[in-house]
Amino acid sequence: MSEEQNKDRRFVAEILRNVRLGKLSVREAMLHYPKDTKDESLIAAYHALIHYEADEDIRARDILFREEQDDYLEFIYTTLANGDDLPQNIIDSYKEFYDKAPILHEKNAKGFWKSFWKNLNVKDD
Repeated sequence: MSEEQNKDRRFVAEILRNVRLGKLSVREAMLHYPKDTKDESLIAAYHALIHYEADEDIRARDILFREEQDDYLEFIYTTLANGDDLPQNIIDSYKEFYDKAPILHEKNAKGFWKSFWKNLNVKDD
């Protein structure tokens, strides 16, 4: 793993930790997330973050669900903080959502076109 990839994993781990502790909103976390990452562990963690927010109403009603989801997020950020890959089953569980909620792109011409083609549902790779 490259030093840049390891740095991104530690950064994302801290973002997820701050969300879990209530120090950062999910929206803020998503805005700070590394742009255009190809790291499958970070992509899966991004989708876990989206699901964490999407399940907010269930979390408010069901304490057991909330505890399990909190433990799951903690597992993800601890794994990333150690520089490790997320288990393949976690990565695979989010792949079906990749096209529905893409990671944000850089704010430049290349990022614009990636978003543009994504919105048209056309692959640019």
